[in-house]
Amino acid sequence: MEAKDTLFKKKYTLNCRGKLLSLEVPLVMGILNLTPDSFYPGSRLSSAEEALQKATQLLSDGADILDIGGYSSRPGAADISVQEELERVVPAIETILQNFPEAVISVDTFRAEVAEASIAAGAAIINDISGGTLDEAMFETVARLQVPYVLMHMRGTPQTMTSLANYNDVVLEVVDELLVQLGKLQQLGVKDVIVDPGFGFAKTVAHNFELLRRLEELRILGHPILAGLSRKSMVYKSLGIDQADALTGTVAVNTVALMKGADILRVHDVKEAKQTIILLEKTQL
Repeated sequence: MEAKDTLFKKKYTLNCRGKLLSLEVPLVMGILNLTPDSFYPGSRLSSAEEALQKATQLLSDGADILDIGGYSSRPGAADISVQEELERVVPAIETILQNFPEAVISVDTFRAEVAEASIAAGAAIINDISGGTLDEAMFETVARLQVPYVLMHMRGTPQTMTSLANYNDVVLEVVDELLVQLGKLQQLGVKDVIVDPGFGFAKTVAHNFELLRRLEELRILGHPILAGLSRKSMVYKSLGIDQADALTGTVAVNTVALMKGADILRVHDVKEAKQTIILLEKTQL
Protein backbone atom coordinates (compact mmCIF):
# COMPACT_ATOMS: atom_id res chain seq x y z
CA MET A 1 0.00 0.00 0.00
CA GLU A 2 1.13 3.54 -0.73
CA ALA A 3 0.10 6.83 0.83
CA LYS A 4 -0.95 9.81 -1.27
CA ASP A 5 1.20 10.45 -4.31
CA THR A 6 3.76 12.90 -3.01
CA LEU A 7 7.54 12.87 -3.08
CA PHE A 8 7.87 11.21 0.34
CA LYS A 9 4.94 8.93 -0.18
CA LYS A 10 5.72 5.30 0.49
CA LYS A 11 5.38 3.16 3.57
CA TYR A 12 8.07 0.66 2.65
CA THR A 13 10.27 -0.73 5.41
CA LEU A 14 13.38 -2.92 5.34
CA ASN A 15 14.06 -5.51 8.03
CA CYS A 16 17.81 -5.25 8.61
CA ARG A 17 18.73 -7.89 11.19
CA GLY A 18 15.68 -6.96 13.25
CA LYS A 19 16.17 -3.20 12.81
CA LEU A 20 13.39 -1.70 10.71
CA LEU A 21 14.44 1.01 8.29
CA SER A 22 11.55 3.16 7.11
CA LEU A 23 11.67 4.53 3.57
CA GLU A 24 8.86 7.01 4.08
CA VAL A 25 11.62 9.59 3.71
CA PRO A 26 14.38 8.52 1.29
CA LEU A 27 17.54 7.01 2.73
CA VAL A 28 21.18 7.63 1.88
CA MET A 29 23.59 4.78 1.23
CA GLY A 30 27.22 5.83 1.60
CA ILE A 31 29.84 4.15 -0.60
CA LEU A 32 32.98 2.45 0.74
CA ASN A 33 35.10 0.96 -2.05
CA LEU A 34 37.82 -1.40 -0.86
CA THR A 35 39.27 -1.52 -4.34
CA PRO A 36 42.40 -0.01 -5.89
CA ASP A 37 40.65 0.73 -9.20
CA SER A 38 37.20 2.10 -8.43
CA PHE A 39 36.10 4.55 -11.14
CA TYR A 40 36.22 7.48 -8.69
CA PRO A 41 39.70 7.78 -7.15
CA GLY A 42 38.36 9.71 -4.17
CA SER A 43 36.44 6.65 -2.99
CA ARG A 44 39.28 4.11 -3.01
CA LEU A 45 40.21 2.49 0.30
CA SER A 46 42.96 -0.06 0.92
CA SER A 47 42.43 -1.47 4.42
CA ALA A 48 39.90 -2.12 7.18
CA GLU A 49 41.39 0.82 9.09
CA GLU A 50 40.83 3.19 6.17
CA ALA A 51 37.31 1.79 5.83
CA LEU A 52 36.66 2.58 9.49
CA GLN A 53 37.85 6.15 9.04
CA LYS A 54 35.62 6.57 6.00
CA ALA A 55 32.67 4.93 7.77
CA THR A 56 33.10 7.30 10.70
CA GLN A 57 32.87 10.26 8.32
CA LEU A 58 29.89 8.87 6.39
CA LEU A 59 27.93 8.07 9.55
CA SER A 60 28.72 11.50 10.96
CA ASP A 61 27.40 13.01 7.72
CA GLY A 62 24.14 11.10 8.17
CA ALA A 63 24.48 7.86 6.18
CA ASP A 64 21.61 5.47 6.83
CA ILE A 65 23.40 2.52 5.18
CA LEU A 66 27.07 1.82 4.48
CA ASP A 67 27.67 -0.03 1.21
CA ILE A 68 30.96 -1.95 1.27
CA GLY A 69 32.38 -3.42 -1.92
CA GLY A 70 35.61 -5.22 -2.73
CA TYR A 71 35.16 -5.80 -6.46
CA SER A 72 35.45 -2.88 -8.86
CA SER A 73 32.49 -2.82 -11.24
CA ARG A 74 33.64 0.02 -13.47
CA PRO A 75 33.61 -0.83 -17.19
CA GLY A 76 36.55 -3.08 -18.03
CA ALA A 77 37.63 -3.54 -14.42
CA ALA A 78 39.99 -6.39 -13.61
CA ASP A 79 38.49 -9.62 -12.31
CA ILE A 80 39.62 -10.81 -8.86
CA SER A 81 39.23 -14.08 -6.98
CA VAL A 82 36.55 -14.82 -4.42
CA GLN A 83 39.24 -15.10 -1.76
CA GLU A 84 40.65 -11.66 -2.53
CA GLU A 85 37.19 -10.12 -2.41
CA LEU A 86 36.51 -11.81 0.94
CA GLU A 87 39.81 -10.55 2.34
CA ARG A 88 38.86 -7.01 1.38
CA VAL A 89 35.29 -6.83 2.67
CA VAL A 90 34.92 -9.14 5.68
CA PRO A 91 37.57 -7.48 7.92
CA ALA A 92 36.13 -4.07 7.04
CA ILE A 93 32.61 -5.14 8.02
CA GLU A 94 33.85 -6.61 11.30
CA THR A 95 35.96 -3.56 12.14
CA ILE A 96 33.19 -1.08 11.44
CA LEU A 97 30.63 -3.01 13.49
CA GLN A 98 33.03 -3.34 16.42
CA ASN A 99 33.09 0.46 16.53
CA PHE A 100 29.55 1.17 15.33
CA PRO A 101 27.41 -1.84 16.31
CA GLU A 102 24.19 -0.11 15.23
CA ALA A 103 25.44 0.62 11.70
CA VAL A 104 23.47 -0.95 8.86
CA ILE A 105 25.91 -2.41 6.35
CA SER A 106 25.22 -3.50 2.80
CA VAL A 107 27.68 -5.73 0.95
CA ASP A 108 28.17 -4.85 -2.71
CA THR A 109 28.84 -8.22 -4.37
CA PHE A 110 27.46 -10.51 -7.07
CA ARG A 111 29.00 -13.63 -5.50
CA ALA A 112 26.87 -15.74 -3.17
CA GLU A 113 29.89 -16.92 -1.18
CA VAL A 114 30.97 -13.35 -0.46
CA ALA A 115 27.41 -12.35 0.36
CA GLU A 116 26.99 -15.19 2.85
CA ALA A 117 30.32 -14.54 4.57
CA SER A 118 29.51 -10.82 4.80
CA ILE A 119 26.11 -11.46 6.37
CA ALA A 120 27.80 -13.82 8.85
CA ALA A 121 30.23 -11.00 9.67
CA GLY A 122 27.33 -8.66 10.46
CA ALA A 123 26.21 -7.09 7.19
CA ALA A 124 22.44 -6.75 6.81
CA ILE A 125 21.78 -6.15 3.08
CA ILE A 126 23.05 -7.73 -0.14
CA ASN A 127 23.57 -5.32 -3.05
CA ASP A 128 24.02 -7.37 -6.24
CA ILE A 129 25.02 -5.44 -9.35
CA SER A 130 24.22 -8.46 -11.51
CA GLY A 131 20.67 -8.97 -10.25
CA GLY A 132 21.36 -12.66 -9.78
CA THR A 133 22.68 -13.26 -13.30
CA LEU A 134 26.34 -13.93 -12.47
CA ASP A 135 26.00 -16.47 -9.65
CA GLU A 136 23.18 -19.00 -9.86
CA ALA A 137 23.45 -19.58 -6.10
CA MET A 138 22.70 -15.96 -5.19
CA PHE A 139 18.90 -16.07 -5.10
CA GLU A 140 18.83 -19.26 -3.03
CA THR A 141 21.34 -17.69 -0.64
CA VAL A 142 19.25 -14.54 -0.25
CA ALA A 143 16.12 -16.62 0.34
CA ARG A 144 17.84 -18.71 2.99
CA LEU A 145 19.35 -15.72 4.77
CA GLN A 146 16.12 -13.65 4.47
CA VAL A 147 17.92 -10.30 4.21
CA PRO A 148 17.01 -7.29 2.05
CA TYR A 149 18.34 -7.62 -1.48
CA VAL A 150 19.14 -4.92 -4.03
CA LEU A 151 18.24 -6.28 -7.47
CA MET A 152 20.16 -4.23 -10.01
CA HIS A 153 19.80 -4.37 -13.77
CA MET A 154 22.92 -5.18 -15.74
CA ARG A 155 23.74 -7.15 -18.84
CA GLY A 156 26.88 -9.25 -19.09
CA THR A 157 29.77 -8.59 -16.72
CA PRO A 158 31.76 -5.44 -15.84
CA GLN A 159 34.20 -6.61 -18.49
CA THR A 160 31.58 -7.05 -21.27
CA MET A 161 28.63 -4.82 -20.36
CA THR A 162 29.59 -1.86 -22.55
CA SER A 163 29.08 -3.96 -25.69
CA LEU A 164 25.57 -4.98 -24.55
CA ALA A 165 24.03 -1.49 -24.30
CA ASN A 166 21.52 -2.08 -27.09
CA TYR A 167 17.85 -1.26 -26.47
CA ASN A 168 14.75 -0.32 -28.46
CA ASP A 169 13.20 1.17 -25.31
CA VAL A 170 15.63 1.13 -22.42
CA VAL A 171 13.02 1.72 -19.72
CA LEU A 172 10.60 -0.97 -20.87
CA GLU A 173 13.40 -3.49 -21.38
CA VAL A 174 14.95 -2.78 -17.98
CA VAL A 175 11.52 -3.19 -16.35
CA ASP A 176 10.88 -6.44 -18.23
CA GLU A 177 14.27 -7.91 -17.33
CA LEU A 178 13.86 -6.93 -13.67
CA LEU A 179 10.38 -8.50 -13.66
CA VAL A 180 11.83 -11.86 -14.69
CA GLN A 181 14.26 -11.81 -11.77
CA LEU A 182 11.61 -10.54 -9.35
CA GLY A 183 9.44 -13.50 -10.28
CA LYS A 184 12.24 -15.89 -9.34
CA LEU A 185 12.79 -14.14 -6.01
CA GLN A 186 9.08 -14.18 -5.24
CA GLN A 187 8.92 -17.92 -5.88
CA LEU A 188 11.73 -18.38 -3.36
CA GLY A 189 9.94 -16.29 -0.74
CA VAL A 190 12.31 -13.31 -0.70
CA LYS A 191 10.40 -10.47 0.94
CA ASP A 192 12.53 -7.30 1.00
CA VAL A 193 13.68 -6.42 -2.52
CA ILE A 194 14.95 -3.02 -3.69
CA VAL A 195 15.14 -2.44 -7.45
CA ASP A 196 17.96 -0.51 -9.11
CA PRO A 197 17.85 0.34 -12.85
CA GLY A 198 21.63 0.16 -12.99
CA PHE A 199 22.68 3.59 -14.20
CA GLY A 200 25.92 3.17 -16.16
CA PHE A 201 25.76 -0.63 -16.34
CA ALA A 202 25.24 -1.72 -19.95
CA LYS A 203 23.79 1.75 -20.57
CA THR A 204 25.01 4.66 -22.67
CA VAL A 205 24.84 8.23 -21.38
CA ALA A 206 21.66 8.70 -23.40
CA HIS A 207 20.16 5.54 -21.89
CA ASN A 208 20.98 6.81 -18.41
CA PHE A 209 19.17 10.10 -18.96
CA GLU A 210 16.15 8.32 -20.44
CA LEU A 211 16.02 6.08 -17.35
CA LEU A 212 16.27 9.09 -15.07
CA ARG A 213 13.60 11.00 -17.01
CA ARG A 214 11.19 8.06 -16.69
CA LEU A 215 12.32 6.66 -13.35
CA GLU A 216 8.79 6.79 -11.94
CA GLU A 217 7.83 4.03 -14.39
CA LEU A 218 9.78 1.60 -12.18
CA ARG A 219 7.07 2.03 -9.54
CA ILE A 220 5.08 -0.55 -11.48
CA LEU A 221 7.46 -3.15 -10.05
CA GLY A 222 6.03 -2.53 -6.57
CA HIS A 223 9.35 -2.27 -4.76
CA PRO A 224 11.53 0.55 -3.39
CA ILE A 225 13.83 2.15 -5.96
CA LEU A 226 17.55 2.74 -5.49
CA ALA A 227 19.33 5.32 -7.66
CA GLY A 228 23.10 5.11 -8.02
CA LEU A 229 24.07 8.23 -9.95
CA SER A 230 26.95 9.56 -7.88
CA ARG A 231 29.75 11.07 -9.97
CA LYS A 232 29.00 8.76 -12.89
CA SER A 233 29.92 9.37 -16.51
CA MET A 234 26.46 10.66 -17.40
CA VAL A 235 27.27 13.58 -15.10
CA TYR A 236 30.90 14.36 -15.76
CA LYS A 237 30.93 13.57 -19.49
CA SER A 238 27.85 15.71 -20.05
CA LEU A 239 29.54 18.61 -18.26
CA GLY A 240 33.00 18.12 -19.76
CA ILE A 241 34.65 17.66 -16.35
CA ASP A 242 36.13 14.79 -14.37
CA GLN A 243 34.73 12.86 -11.41
CA ALA A 244 36.46 15.06 -8.85
CA ASP A 245 34.40 18.07 -10.01
CA ALA A 246 31.08 16.22 -10.39
CA LEU A 247 29.51 16.90 -6.99
CA THR A 248 27.22 19.72 -8.15
CA GLY A 249 26.07 17.67 -11.11
CA THR A 250 25.47 14.69 -8.83
CA VAL A 251 23.26 16.80 -6.57
CA ALA A 252 21.28 17.89 -9.63
CA VAL A 253 20.60 14.37 -10.93
CA ASN A 254 19.90 13.08 -7.40
CA THR A 255 17.29 15.82 -7.02
CA VAL A 256 15.59 14.66 -10.20
CA ALA A 257 15.75 11.03 -9.03
CA LEU A 258 14.06 11.94 -5.75
CA MET A 259 11.34 13.85 -7.54
CA LYS A 260 10.80 10.81 -9.78
CA GLY A 261 10.38 8.44 -6.83
CA ALA A 262 13.80 7.21 -5.70
CA ASP A 263 13.72 5.76 -2.18
CA ILE A 264 17.47 5.31 -1.66
CA LEU A 265 20.36 7.38 -3.01
CA ARG A 266 23.68 5.56 -3.26
CA VAL A 267 26.36 8.26 -3.05
CA HIS A 268 29.96 9.15 -2.35
CA ASP A 269 28.94 12.46 -0.76
CA VAL A 270 26.49 11.73 2.05
CA LYS A 271 26.16 15.19 3.59
CA GLU A 272 25.07 16.79 0.33
CA ALA A 273 22.58 13.99 -0.38
CA LYS A 274 21.02 14.34 3.07
CA GLN A 275 20.73 18.09 2.61
CA THR A 276 19.02 17.56 -0.75
CA ILE A 277 16.45 15.25 0.84
CA ILE A 278 15.79 17.66 3.72
CA LEU A 279 15.20 20.59 1.38
CA LEU A 280 12.94 18.61 -0.94
CA GLU A 281 10.96 17.38 2.05
CA LYS A 282 10.28 21.03 2.91
CA THR A 283 8.46 21.42 -0.40
CA GLN A 284 5.93 18.67 0.41
CA LEU A 285 2.51 19.50 1.81
